[in-house]
Amino acid sequence: MARGRSSSSSRWRYVHPSYYLKRPKRLALVFISFVFITFAVWDRQSLIREHEDEISKLKEVLSRLQDQLREVDGSVGNFGERFISANDKEISKDFVDIDPINKERREKVKEAMLHAWNSYEKYAWGQDELQPQSKNGVNSFGGLGATLVDSLDTLYIMGLKDEFQRAREWVANSLDFNKDYVASVFETTIRVVGGLLSAYDLSGDEIFLEKAKDIADRLLPAWNTPSGIPYNRINLAHGNPHNPGWTGGDSVLADSGTEQLEFIALSQRTGDPKYQQKVENVITQLQKTFPGDGLLPIFINPHSGAASHSTITFGAMGDSFYEYLLKAWIQRNKTEAVKHYRQMWETSMEGLLSLIRKTTPSSFTYICEKNGGSLSDKMDELACFAPGMLALGSSGYGPEKAEKILSLAEELAWTCYNFYQSTPTKLAGENYYFRNGADMSVGTSWNILRPETVESLVYLWRFTGNKTYQDWGWNIFQAFEKNSRTDSGYVGLRDVNTGAKDNMMQSFFLAETLKYLYLLFSPPSLISFDEWVFNTEAHPLRIIPRNDKEESLRADGKANSRPNPFGRKHGRTGYN
Repeated sequence: MARGRSSSSSRWRYVHPSYYLKRPKRLALVFISFVFITFAVWDRQSLIREHEDEISKLKEVLSRLQDQLREVDGSVGNFGERFISANDKEISKDFVDIDPINKERREKVKEAMLHAWNSYEKYAWGQDELQPQSKNGVNSFGGLGATLVDSLDTLYIMGLKDEFQRAREWVANSLDFNKDYVASVFETTIRVVGGLLSAYDLSGDEIFLEKAKDIADRLLPAWNTPSGIPYNRINLAHGNPHNPGWTGGDSVLADSGTEQLEFIALSQRTGDPKYQQKVENVITQLQKTFPGDGLLPIFINPHSGAASHSTITFGAMGDSFYEYLLKAWIQRNKTEAVKHYRQMWETSMEGLLSLIRKTTPSSFTYICEKNGGSLSDKMDELACFAPGMLALGSSGYGPEKAEKILSLAEELAWTCYNFYQSTPTKLAGENYYFRNGADMSVGTSWNILRPETVESLVYLWRFTGNKTYQDWGWNIFQAFEKNSRTDSGYVGLRDVNTGAKDNMMQSFFLAETLKYLYLLFSPPSLISFDEWVFNTEAHPLRIIPRNDKEESLRADGKANSRPNPFGRKHGRTGYN
Protein backbone atom coordinates (compact mmCIF):
# COMPACT_ATOMS: atom_id res chain seq x y z
CA MET A 1 0.00 0.00 0.00
CA ALA A 2 2.83 2.41 0.93
CA ARG A 3 4.52 1.63 -2.45
CA GLY A 4 1.30 2.41 -4.30
CA ARG A 5 0.84 5.78 -2.64
CA SER A 6 4.50 6.62 -3.32
CA SER A 7 4.12 5.72 -7.02
CA SER A 8 1.00 7.86 -7.33
CA SER A 9 2.71 10.86 -5.71
CA SER A 10 5.67 10.43 -8.05
CA ARG A 11 3.39 10.65 -11.11
CA TRP A 12 1.54 13.74 -9.88
CA ARG A 13 4.72 15.71 -9.38
CA TYR A 14 5.03 16.02 -13.18
CA VAL A 15 1.97 18.27 -13.30
CA HIS A 16 3.06 20.50 -10.42
CA PRO A 17 4.62 23.85 -11.57
CA SER A 18 7.34 23.73 -8.95
CA TYR A 19 8.79 20.60 -10.56
CA TYR A 20 9.50 22.50 -13.77
CA LEU A 21 10.61 25.69 -12.10
CA LYS A 22 13.46 23.69 -10.59
CA ARG A 23 14.26 22.10 -13.96
CA PRO A 24 14.43 24.90 -16.66
CA LYS A 25 15.39 22.60 -19.53
CA ARG A 26 12.33 20.44 -19.00
CA LEU A 27 10.20 23.58 -18.75
CA ALA A 28 11.53 24.80 -22.07
CA LEU A 29 10.87 21.40 -23.64
CA VAL A 30 7.27 21.40 -22.36
CA PHE A 31 6.74 24.96 -23.61
CA ILE A 32 8.10 24.14 -27.05
CA SER A 33 5.93 21.01 -27.20
CA PHE A 34 2.90 23.04 -26.20
CA VAL A 35 3.58 25.61 -28.93
CA PHE A 36 4.02 22.92 -31.59
CA ILE A 37 0.87 21.11 -30.52
CA THR A 38 -1.08 24.41 -30.46
CA PHE A 39 0.12 25.32 -33.96
CA ALA A 40 -0.66 21.86 -35.24
CA VAL A 41 -4.21 21.97 -33.89
CA TRP A 42 -4.71 25.54 -35.16
CA ASP A 43 -3.30 24.66 -38.59
CA ARG A 44 -5.58 21.64 -38.84
CA GLN A 45 -8.59 23.75 -37.90
CA SER A 46 -7.57 26.33 -40.49
CA LEU A 47 -7.23 23.63 -43.13
CA ILE A 48 -10.63 22.28 -42.23
CA ARG A 49 -12.14 25.75 -42.47
CA GLU A 50 -10.40 26.41 -45.81
CA HIS A 51 -11.51 23.03 -47.06
CA GLU A 52 -15.06 23.78 -46.03
CA ASP A 53 -14.82 27.18 -47.75
CA GLU A 54 -13.52 25.54 -50.92
CA ILE A 55 -16.31 22.98 -50.83
CA SER A 56 -18.82 25.79 -50.37
CA LYS A 57 -17.37 27.69 -53.33
CA LEU A 58 -17.37 24.56 -55.48
CA LYS A 59 -20.98 23.96 -54.57
CA GLU A 60 -21.80 27.53 -55.62
CA VAL A 61 -19.99 27.02 -58.94
CA LEU A 62 -21.78 23.71 -59.43
CA SER A 63 -25.08 25.39 -58.67
CA ARG A 64 -24.37 28.11 -61.23
CA LEU A 65 -23.38 25.54 -63.82
CA GLN A 66 -26.56 23.62 -63.14
CA ASP A 67 -28.51 26.85 -63.57
CA GLN A 68 -26.72 27.46 -66.85
CA LEU A 69 -27.47 23.94 -68.00
CA ARG A 70 -31.10 24.49 -67.14
CA GLU A 71 -30.91 27.73 -69.09
CA VAL A 72 -29.49 25.83 -72.05
CA ASP A 73 -32.22 23.26 -71.57
CA GLY A 74 -34.79 26.01 -71.61
CA SER A 75 -33.25 28.08 -74.40
CA VAL A 76 -31.86 25.36 -76.61
CA GLY A 77 -33.27 22.51 -74.58
CA ASN A 78 -34.45 20.40 -77.44
CA PHE A 79 -30.91 19.71 -78.57
CA GLY A 80 -28.88 16.69 -77.42
CA GLU A 81 -30.97 13.69 -76.42
CA ARG A 82 -34.24 15.66 -76.27
CA PHE A 83 -34.91 15.72 -79.99
CA ILE A 84 -34.59 13.34 -82.85
CA SER A 85 -31.20 13.80 -84.42
CA ALA A 86 -27.74 13.06 -83.08
CA ASN A 87 -26.68 16.17 -84.98
CA ASP A 88 -28.19 18.18 -82.17
CA LYS A 89 -25.12 17.62 -80.00
CA GLU A 90 -23.08 19.46 -82.64
CA ILE A 91 -25.56 22.32 -82.77
CA SER A 92 -25.51 22.97 -79.05
CA LYS A 93 -21.84 22.41 -78.34
CA ASP A 94 -20.15 25.12 -76.30
CA PHE A 95 -23.49 26.86 -75.71
CA VAL A 96 -22.65 28.27 -72.30
CA ASP A 97 -23.42 31.93 -71.81
CA ILE A 98 -22.66 33.49 -68.45
CA ASP A 99 -23.51 37.04 -69.53
CA PRO A 100 -26.56 37.92 -67.40
CA ILE A 101 -27.58 40.77 -69.72
CA ASN A 102 -27.61 38.52 -72.78
CA LYS A 103 -29.45 35.87 -70.83
CA GLU A 104 -32.18 38.29 -69.81
CA ARG A 105 -32.49 39.73 -73.31
CA ARG A 106 -32.63 36.29 -74.86
CA GLU A 107 -35.42 35.27 -72.52
CA LYS A 108 -37.38 38.42 -73.42
CA VAL A 109 -37.08 37.58 -77.11
CA LYS A 110 -38.12 34.00 -76.43
CA GLU A 111 -41.16 35.27 -74.53
CA ALA A 112 -42.01 37.48 -77.52
CA MET A 113 -41.81 34.45 -79.79
CA LEU A 114 -44.12 32.51 -77.48
CA HIS A 115 -46.60 35.39 -77.48
CA ALA A 116 -46.55 35.59 -81.28
CA TRP A 117 -46.79 31.81 -81.67
CA ASN A 118 -49.52 31.30 -79.08
CA SER A 119 -51.58 34.04 -80.72
CA TYR A 120 -51.15 32.39 -84.12
CA GLU A 121 -52.02 29.00 -82.67
CA LYS A 122 -55.15 30.41 -80.98
CA TYR A 123 -56.56 32.51 -83.81
CA ALA A 124 -55.02 31.31 -87.11
CA TRP A 125 -53.75 27.75 -86.68
CA GLY A 126 -52.78 26.19 -90.02
CA GLN A 127 -53.47 29.36 -91.99
CA ASP A 128 -50.78 31.44 -93.61
CA GLU A 129 -50.81 34.55 -91.42
CA LEU A 130 -52.50 36.02 -88.38
CA GLN A 131 -54.43 39.28 -88.38
CA PRO A 132 -54.04 40.23 -84.71
CA GLN A 133 -56.43 43.18 -84.64
CA SER A 134 -59.39 41.19 -85.99
CA LYS A 135 -58.14 37.94 -84.41
CA ASN A 136 -58.45 35.77 -87.49
CA GLY A 137 -56.22 34.05 -90.03
CA VAL A 138 -55.77 34.71 -93.75
CA ASN A 139 -54.36 32.48 -96.48
CA SER A 140 -52.15 34.99 -98.22
CA PHE A 141 -49.96 32.18 -99.65
CA GLY A 142 -52.63 29.74 -100.78
CA GLY A 143 -53.09 27.99 -97.45
CA LEU A 144 -49.60 26.51 -97.10
CA GLY A 145 -49.37 27.27 -93.39
CA ALA A 146 -46.70 29.89 -94.11
CA THR A 147 -46.33 31.15 -90.53
CA LEU A 148 -46.26 27.61 -89.14
CA VAL A 149 -43.65 26.34 -91.60
CA ASP A 150 -41.64 29.57 -91.34
CA SER A 151 -41.55 29.19 -87.54
CA LEU A 152 -40.41 25.56 -87.28
CA ASP A 153 -36.68 26.23 -86.96
CA THR A 154 -37.19 29.24 -84.67
CA LEU A 155 -39.21 27.08 -82.28
CA TYR A 156 -36.53 24.40 -82.42
CA ILE A 157 -33.60 26.76 -81.86
CA MET A 158 -35.33 28.41 -78.91
CA GLY A 159 -36.00 25.02 -77.33
CA LEU A 160 -39.80 25.26 -77.53
CA LYS A 161 -40.26 21.51 -77.78
CA ASP A 162 -44.01 21.19 -77.26
CA GLU A 163 -44.76 23.94 -79.75
CA PHE A 164 -42.42 22.38 -82.31
CA GLN A 165 -44.02 18.97 -81.91
CA ARG A 166 -47.53 20.33 -82.43
CA ALA A 167 -46.34 22.10 -85.56
CA ARG A 168 -44.62 18.94 -86.74
CA GLU A 169 -47.88 16.98 -86.40
CA TRP A 170 -49.70 19.57 -88.50
CA VAL A 171 -47.04 19.31 -91.21
CA ALA A 172 -47.28 15.52 -91.18
CA ASN A 173 -51.07 15.30 -91.19
CA SER A 174 -52.47 18.50 -92.69
CA LEU A 175 -49.94 20.19 -94.97
CA ASP A 176 -51.21 19.62 -98.52
CA PHE A 177 -49.64 21.21 -101.59
CA ASN A 178 -52.19 19.96 -104.13
CA LYS A 179 -53.92 23.33 -104.32
CA ASP A 180 -55.40 25.21 -107.24
CA TYR A 181 -53.38 28.25 -106.31
CA VAL A 182 -50.98 30.39 -108.33
CA ALA A 183 -47.92 30.63 -106.10
CA SER A 184 -44.86 32.83 -106.16
CA VAL A 185 -41.96 30.51 -106.94
CA PHE A 186 -39.64 32.74 -104.94
CA GLU A 187 -41.79 33.21 -101.84
CA THR A 188 -42.73 29.52 -101.75
CA THR A 189 -39.09 28.51 -102.08
CA ILE A 190 -37.63 30.74 -99.39
CA ARG A 191 -40.45 30.25 -96.87
CA VAL A 192 -41.76 26.72 -97.44
CA VAL A 193 -38.93 24.76 -99.08
CA GLY A 194 -36.36 26.58 -96.94
CA GLY A 195 -38.39 26.23 -93.75
CA LEU A 196 -38.94 22.50 -94.25
CA LEU A 197 -35.30 21.81 -95.14
CA SER A 198 -34.08 23.73 -92.09
CA ALA A 199 -36.45 21.79 -89.83
CA TYR A 200 -35.08 18.59 -91.37
CA ASP A 201 -31.45 19.61 -90.87
CA LEU A 202 -32.11 20.54 -87.24
CA SER A 203 -34.30 17.60 -86.23
CA GLY A 204 -33.47 14.82 -88.67
CA ASP A 205 -37.19 14.09 -89.09
CA GLU A 206 -37.77 12.67 -92.60
CA ILE A 207 -41.29 14.09 -92.87
CA PHE A 208 -39.83 17.55 -93.45
CA LEU A 209 -37.61 16.33 -96.30
CA GLU A 210 -40.53 14.47 -97.90
CA LYS A 211 -42.69 17.58 -97.81
CA ALA A 212 -39.86 19.77 -99.15
CA LYS A 213 -39.43 17.41 -102.11
CA ASP A 214 -43.18 17.44 -102.79
CA ILE A 215 -43.46 21.22 -103.04
CA ALA A 216 -40.17 21.56 -104.97
CA ASP A 217 -41.40 19.08 -107.58
CA ARG A 218 -44.47 21.28 -108.09
CA LEU A 219 -42.27 24.33 -108.59
CA LEU A 220 -39.77 22.76 -111.02
CA PRO A 221 -41.75 23.37 -114.26
CA ALA A 222 -41.22 27.11 -113.71
CA TRP A 223 -37.64 26.61 -115.00
CA ASN A 224 -38.80 25.14 -118.32
CA THR A 225 -38.05 28.25 -120.36
CA PRO A 226 -35.84 28.71 -123.45
CA SER A 227 -33.13 30.40 -121.38
CA GLY A 228 -33.54 28.48 -118.13
CA ILE A 229 -34.46 31.74 -116.35
CA PRO A 230 -37.59 30.69 -114.46
CA TYR A 231 -41.06 32.10 -114.65
CA ASN A 232 -42.01 33.57 -111.29
CA ARG A 233 -45.56 32.18 -110.90
CA ILE A 234 -46.94 28.64 -111.08
CA ASN A 235 -50.17 26.84 -110.22
CA LEU A 236 -49.33 24.26 -107.55
CA ALA A 237 -51.94 21.75 -108.73
CA HIS A 238 -51.79 22.18 -112.50
CA GLY A 239 -48.41 23.71 -113.34
CA ASN A 240 -48.85 26.38 -116.05
CA PRO A 241 -45.91 28.64 -115.14
CA HIS A 242 -45.99 32.27 -116.23
CA ASN A 243 -44.96 35.76 -115.21
CA PRO A 244 -47.35 38.36 -113.81
CA GLY A 245 -48.65 41.03 -116.13
CA TRP A 246 -47.14 43.94 -114.22
CA THR A 247 -43.61 42.87 -115.23
CA GLY A 248 -44.41 43.04 -118.94
CA GLY A 249 -43.67 39.33 -119.23
CA ASP A 250 -40.19 39.61 -117.73
CA SER A 251 -38.87 37.64 -114.78
CA VAL A 252 -37.69 39.47 -111.65
CA LEU A 253 -33.97 39.22 -110.82
CA ALA A 254 -34.38 38.41 -107.11
CA ASP A 255 -37.26 36.02 -107.81
CA SER A 256 -35.20 34.13 -110.39
CA GLY A 257 -31.82 34.10 -108.67
CA THR A 258 -32.80 33.28 -105.09
CA GLU A 259 -33.54 29.56 -105.19
CA GLN A 260 -29.98 28.25 -105.33
CA LEU A 261 -29.45 27.47 -101.63
CA GLU A 262 -32.72 25.60 -101.20
CA PHE A 263 -32.57 23.55 -104.40
CA ILE A 264 -28.87 22.71 -104.04
CA ALA A 265 -29.58 21.60 -100.47
CA LEU A 266 -32.48 19.46 -101.67
CA SER A 267 -30.26 17.72 -104.24
CA GLN A 268 -27.59 17.15 -101.61
CA ARG A 269 -30.09 15.56 -99.23
CA THR A 270 -32.05 13.45 -101.73
CA GLY A 271 -29.21 12.52 -104.09
CA ASP A 272 -31.34 13.73 -107.03
CA PRO A 273 -29.37 16.26 -109.12
CA LYS A 274 -32.36 17.75 -110.98
CA TYR A 275 -33.03 20.47 -108.41
CA GLN A 276 -29.45 21.72 -108.33
CA GLN A 277 -29.17 21.52 -112.10
CA LYS A 278 -32.16 23.80 -112.66
CA VAL A 279 -30.97 26.58 -110.36
CA GLU A 280 -27.32 26.44 -111.37
CA ASN A 281 -28.35 26.78 -115.03
CA VAL A 282 -29.71 30.19 -114.08
CA ILE A 283 -26.30 31.34 -112.89
CA THR A 284 -24.65 29.86 -115.99
CA GLN A 285 -27.03 31.82 -118.19
CA LEU A 286 -26.52 35.09 -116.30
CA GLN A 287 -22.76 34.59 -116.35
CA LYS A 288 -22.77 34.70 -120.17
CA THR A 289 -23.84 38.34 -120.24
CA PHE A 290 -22.73 39.41 -116.77
CA PRO A 291 -21.90 43.14 -116.88
CA GLY A 292 -18.49 44.49 -116.03
CA ASP A 293 -19.77 46.21 -112.90
CA GLY A 294 -21.72 43.14 -111.78
CA LEU A 295 -24.96 45.10 -111.46
CA LEU A 296 -28.01 43.53 -113.10
CA PRO A 297 -31.33 45.29 -113.75
CA ILE A 298 -34.32 43.89 -111.89
CA PHE A 299 -36.07 42.56 -115.02
CA ILE A 300 -34.79 39.70 -117.20
CA ASN A 301 -36.37 38.17 -120.30
CA PRO A 302 -36.98 34.44 -119.63
CA HIS A 303 -36.88 33.64 -123.36
CA SER A 304 -33.63 35.32 -124.33
CA GLY A 305 -32.00 35.54 -120.91
CA ALA A 306 -31.13 39.17 -121.59
CA ALA A 307 -31.51 41.83 -118.93
CA SER A 308 -33.87 44.67 -119.70
CA HIS A 309 -33.15 48.37 -119.22
CA SER A 310 -34.63 48.79 -115.75
CA THR A 311 -33.72 49.84 -112.23
CA ILE A 312 -30.58 48.50 -110.57
CA THR A 313 -30.99 48.20 -106.83
CA PHE A 314 -29.87 46.35 -103.71
CA GLY A 315 -33.40 46.86 -102.43
CA ALA A 316 -36.71 45.41 -103.59
CA MET A 317 -36.50 42.87 -106.44
CA GLY A 318 -32.69 42.92 -106.69
CA ASP A 319 -31.29 42.29 -103.21
CA SER A 320 -31.17 38.55 -102.58
CA PHE A 321 -29.67 37.67 -105.98
CA TYR A 322 -26.37 39.13 -104.79
CA GLU A 323 -26.76 37.51 -101.37
CA TYR A 324 -27.10 34.05 -102.94
CA LEU A 325 -24.01 34.42 -105.13
CA LEU A 326 -21.96 34.63 -101.94
CA LYS A 327 -23.91 32.08 -99.93
CA ALA A 328 -23.97 29.40 -102.66
CA TRP A 329 -20.17 29.62 -102.70
CA ILE A 330 -20.13 29.14 -98.91
CA GLN A 331 -22.75 26.38 -99.01
CA ARG A 332 -20.62 24.30 -101.37
CA ASN A 333 -17.49 24.73 -99.29
CA LYS A 334 -15.84 27.46 -101.39
CA THR A 335 -14.53 24.82 -103.78
CA GLU A 336 -13.20 25.26 -107.31
CA ALA A 337 -16.53 24.05 -108.71
CA VAL A 338 -18.26 27.17 -107.37
CA LYS A 339 -15.42 29.66 -107.75
CA HIS A 340 -17.45 31.54 -110.37
CA TYR A 341 -20.09 32.36 -107.73
CA ARG A 342 -17.49 34.17 -105.64
CA GLN A 343 -16.01 35.89 -108.68
CA MET A 344 -19.44 37.16 -109.77
CA TRP A 345 -20.15 38.34 -106.23
CA GLU A 346 -16.87 40.24 -105.96
CA THR A 347 -17.58 41.90 -109.30
CA SER A 348 -21.00 42.94 -108.00
CA MET A 349 -19.43 44.35 -104.84
CA GLU A 350 -17.23 46.60 -107.00
CA GLY A 351 -20.46 47.75 -108.59
CA LEU A 352 -21.95 48.33 -105.15
CA LEU A 353 -18.98 50.55 -104.25
CA SER A 354 -19.83 52.74 -107.25
CA LEU A 355 -23.31 53.30 -105.74
CA ILE A 356 -22.04 54.42 -102.32
CA ARG A 357 -22.63 58.01 -101.28
CA LYS A 358 -22.53 59.96 -97.98
CA THR A 359 -25.01 62.44 -96.55
CA THR A 360 -24.39 65.87 -95.18
CA PRO A 361 -23.98 66.97 -92.51
CA SER A 362 -23.76 63.62 -90.65
CA SER A 363 -21.90 61.51 -93.26
CA PHE A 364 -24.34 58.60 -93.22
CA THR A 365 -23.19 56.06 -95.81
CA TYR A 366 -25.93 54.78 -98.11
CA ILE A 367 -26.46 52.76 -101.31
CA CYS A 368 -28.02 54.58 -104.24
CA GLU A 369 -30.31 53.05 -106.84
CA LYS A 370 -29.40 53.36 -110.53
CA ASN A 371 -31.74 54.20 -113.39
CA GLY A 372 -29.95 54.23 -116.72
CA GLY A 373 -27.00 56.54 -116.29
CA SER A 374 -28.33 58.42 -113.28
CA LEU A 375 -28.32 57.67 -109.57
CA SER A 376 -31.27 58.03 -107.25
CA ASP A 377 -30.57 58.98 -103.63
CA LYS A 378 -32.99 56.39 -102.25
CA MET A 379 -32.32 53.31 -100.14
CA ASP A 380 -34.81 50.63 -99.08
CA GLU A 381 -34.74 49.14 -95.59
CA LEU A 382 -34.57 45.87 -97.53
CA ALA A 383 -31.05 46.91 -98.60
CA CYS A 384 -30.02 46.77 -94.94
CA PHE A 385 -29.18 43.11 -95.48
CA ALA A 386 -26.05 44.38 -97.27
CA PRO A 387 -23.93 45.15 -94.17
CA GLY A 388 -24.34 41.55 -93.02
CA MET A 389 -23.58 40.20 -96.48
CA LEU A 390 -20.44 42.35 -96.73
CA ALA A 391 -19.27 41.20 -93.28
CA LEU A 392 -19.85 37.57 -94.25
CA GLY A 393 -17.96 37.95 -97.51
CA SER A 394 -15.10 40.09 -96.19
CA SER A 395 -13.06 37.12 -94.99
CA GLY A 396 -12.66 35.87 -98.58
CA TYR A 397 -10.51 38.89 -99.47
CA GLY A 398 -6.92 39.67 -98.64
CA PRO A 399 -6.31 41.57 -95.36
CA GLU A 400 -6.37 45.11 -96.77
CA LYS A 401 -9.48 44.60 -98.89
CA ALA A 402 -11.22 42.66 -96.13
CA GLU A 403 -10.71 45.58 -93.73
CA LYS A 404 -12.14 48.00 -96.28
CA ILE A 405 -15.23 45.84 -96.92
CA LEU A 406 -15.85 45.28 -93.22
CA SER A 407 -15.48 49.01 -92.55
CA LEU A 408 -18.08 49.71 -95.24
CA ALA A 409 -20.38 47.16 -93.63
CA GLU A 410 -20.11 48.96 -90.30
CA GLU A 411 -20.80 52.35 -91.87
CA LEU A 412 -23.91 51.04 -93.63
CA ALA A 413 -25.12 49.37 -90.44
CA TRP A 414 -24.91 52.72 -88.64
CA THR A 415 -27.11 54.23 -91.34
CA CYS A 416 -29.62 51.38 -91.09
CA TYR A 417 -29.76 51.71 -87.32
CA ASN A 418 -30.51 55.39 -87.76
CA PHE A 419 -33.40 54.48 -90.05
CA TYR A 420 -34.93 53.35 -86.76
CA GLN A 421 -33.62 56.06 -84.50
CA SER A 422 -34.73 58.90 -86.77
CA THR A 423 -38.49 58.29 -86.34
CA PRO A 424 -40.75 59.08 -83.34
CA THR A 425 -41.56 55.36 -82.87
CA LYS A 426 -37.90 54.29 -83.26
CA LEU A 427 -39.04 51.87 -85.97
CA ALA A 428 -37.77 52.18 -89.54
CA GLY A 429 -39.84 53.17 -92.55
CA GLU A 430 -39.85 51.12 -95.75
CA ASN A 431 -37.43 53.41 -97.57
CA TYR A 432 -35.47 56.63 -97.15
CA TYR A 433 -34.39 59.58 -99.28
CA PHE A 434 -31.18 61.56 -98.86
CA ARG A 435 -30.73 65.26 -99.60
CA ASN A 436 -27.80 67.61 -99.23
CA GLY A 437 -27.77 69.20 -95.82
CA ALA A 438 -30.74 67.16 -94.58
CA ASP A 439 -29.27 63.69 -94.11
CA MET A 440 -32.15 61.21 -94.37
CA SER A 441 -35.92 61.45 -94.48
CA VAL A 442 -38.42 58.63 -94.44
CA GLY A 443 -40.19 58.01 -97.75
CA THR A 444 -42.75 55.21 -97.56
CA SER A 445 -43.54 55.37 -93.88
CA TRP A 446 -44.88 51.96 -92.99
CA ASN A 447 -43.02 49.26 -91.03
CA ILE A 448 -44.05 45.63 -91.58
CA LEU A 449 -41.77 44.01 -88.97
CA ARG A 450 -38.88 43.49 -91.38
CA PRO A 451 -35.65 41.80 -90.19
CA GLU A 452 -32.86 43.13 -92.43
CA THR A 453 -31.17 45.54 -90.02
CA VAL A 454 -31.22 43.06 -87.15
CA GLU A 455 -29.87 40.41 -89.52
CA SER A 456 -26.85 42.59 -90.28
CA LEU A 457 -26.31 43.30 -86.59
CA VAL A 458 -25.95 39.55 -85.96
CA TYR A 459 -23.25 39.23 -88.61
CA LEU A 460 -21.36 42.32 -87.48
CA TRP A 461 -21.48 41.31 -83.83
CA ARG A 462 -20.16 37.84 -84.63
CA PHE A 463 -17.38 39.11 -86.89
CA THR A 464 -16.26 42.07 -84.77
CA GLY A 465 -17.23 41.09 -81.22
CA ASN A 466 -18.48 44.65 -80.72
CA LYS A 467 -21.35 44.52 -78.22
CA THR A 468 -22.63 47.86 -79.44
CA TYR A 469 -24.45 45.90 -82.13
CA GLN A 470 -26.24 43.93 -79.42
CA ASP A 471 -27.31 47.18 -77.76
CA TRP A 472 -28.67 48.49 -81.06
CA GLY A 473 -30.61 45.27 -81.55
CA TRP A 474 -32.03 45.53 -78.05
CA ASN A 475 -33.22 49.07 -78.75
CA ILE A 476 -34.96 47.87 -81.92
CA PHE A 477 -36.58 44.99 -80.03
CA GLN A 478 -37.87 47.37 -77.37
CA ALA A 479 -39.38 49.58 -80.09
CA PHE A 480 -41.21 46.56 -81.49
CA GLU A 481 -42.44 45.69 -78.01
CA LYS A 482 -43.68 49.22 -77.43
CA ASN A 483 -45.32 49.88 -80.79
CA SER A 484 -46.15 46.53 -82.40
CA ARG A 485 -47.18 44.21 -79.58
CA THR A 486 -50.90 43.68 -79.03
CA ASP A 487 -52.84 41.29 -76.83
CA SER A 488 -53.14 38.89 -79.75
CA GLY A 489 -49.77 39.04 -81.49
CA TYR A 490 -47.60 41.63 -83.25
CA VAL A 491 -48.60 44.04 -85.98
CA GLY A 492 -46.78 46.38 -88.31
CA LEU A 493 -47.26 50.13 -88.39
CA ARG A 494 -49.10 52.01 -91.12
CA ASP A 495 -47.00 55.03 -90.23
CA VAL A 496 -43.80 55.07 -88.19
CA ASN A 497 -44.34 58.74 -87.47
CA THR A 498 -47.77 58.42 -85.84
CA GLY A 499 -47.55 54.80 -84.65
CA ALA A 500 -50.85 53.85 -86.36
CA LYS A 501 -51.08 50.05 -86.47
CA ASP A 502 -51.91 47.69 -89.32
CA ASN A 503 -53.56 44.27 -89.00
CA MET A 504 -50.95 41.73 -90.09
CA MET A 505 -48.35 39.61 -88.31
CA GLN A 506 -45.94 38.77 -91.11
CA SER A 507 -44.65 35.20 -91.09
CA PHE A 508 -41.10 36.53 -91.43
CA PHE A 509 -41.40 38.28 -88.08
CA LEU A 510 -41.26 34.83 -86.44
CA ALA A 511 -38.97 33.27 -89.03
CA GLU A 512 -36.41 36.07 -89.18
CA THR A 513 -36.81 39.10 -86.95
CA LEU A 514 -37.24 37.22 -83.68
CA LYS A 515 -34.80 34.48 -84.64
CA TYR A 516 -32.06 36.96 -85.48
CA LEU A 517 -32.73 38.86 -82.26
CA TYR A 518 -32.43 35.61 -80.30
CA LEU A 519 -29.15 34.74 -82.03
CA LEU A 520 -27.87 38.29 -81.43
CA PHE A 521 -28.03 37.62 -77.68
CA SER A 522 -26.73 34.03 -77.89
CA PRO A 523 -23.16 32.69 -78.12
CA PRO A 524 -21.86 32.48 -81.72
CA SER A 525 -21.59 28.71 -81.36
CA LEU A 526 -25.38 28.52 -81.59
CA ILE A 527 -25.93 27.89 -85.32
CA SER A 528 -22.31 28.67 -86.15
CA PHE A 529 -21.56 30.39 -89.45
CA ASP A 530 -18.84 27.76 -89.95
CA GLU A 531 -21.43 24.99 -90.10
CA TRP A 532 -24.62 26.66 -91.30
CA VAL A 533 -25.64 29.08 -94.04
CA PHE A 534 -28.86 31.08 -93.75
CA ASN A 535 -31.25 31.40 -96.66
CA THR A 536 -32.84 34.79 -97.28
CA GLU A 537 -35.75 33.87 -94.97
CA ALA A 538 -33.27 33.15 -92.13
CA HIS A 539 -33.65 29.38 -92.39
CA PRO A 540 -30.28 27.80 -91.49
CA LEU A 541 -29.13 25.02 -93.84
CA ARG A 542 -26.30 22.74 -92.79
CA ILE A 543 -23.10 23.04 -94.83
CA ILE A 544 -22.24 19.51 -95.97
CA PRO A 545 -18.43 19.08 -96.05
CA ARG A 546 -16.95 17.90 -99.33
CA ASN A 547 -14.14 18.73 -101.72
CA ASP A 548 -13.91 19.11 -105.49
CA LYS A 549 -13.17 15.43 -106.11
CA GLU A 550 -15.95 14.27 -103.82
CA GLU A 551 -18.75 16.38 -105.34
CA SER A 552 -21.67 13.97 -105.49
CA LEU A 553 -23.59 16.27 -107.82
CA ARG A 554 -21.56 17.56 -110.74
CA ALA A 555 -22.32 20.57 -112.84
CA ASP A 556 -23.50 18.29 -115.68
CA GLY A 557 -26.22 16.94 -113.38
CA LYS A 558 -24.89 13.37 -113.25
CA ALA A 559 -24.65 11.70 -109.89
CA ASN A 560 -21.47 10.28 -108.53
CA SER A 561 -22.78 8.04 -105.72
CA ARG A 562 -48.21 40.64 -109.22
CA PRO A 563 -46.44 39.93 -105.85
CA ASN A 564 -48.25 38.99 -102.66
CA PRO A 565 -49.20 41.99 -100.53
CA PHE A 566 -46.39 42.45 -98.00
CA GLY A 567 -44.22 40.17 -100.15
CA ARG A 568 -40.96 39.35 -98.43
CA LYS A 569 -38.65 41.14 -100.83
CA HIS A 570 -40.79 43.33 -103.04
CA GLY A 571 -41.93 46.27 -100.93
CA ARG A 572 -44.70 47.01 -103.43
CA THR A 573 -47.49 46.91 -100.90
CA GLY A 574 -50.08 49.48 -99.97
CA TYR A 575 -52.65 49.76 -97.24
CA ASN A 576 -56.35 49.52 -98.01
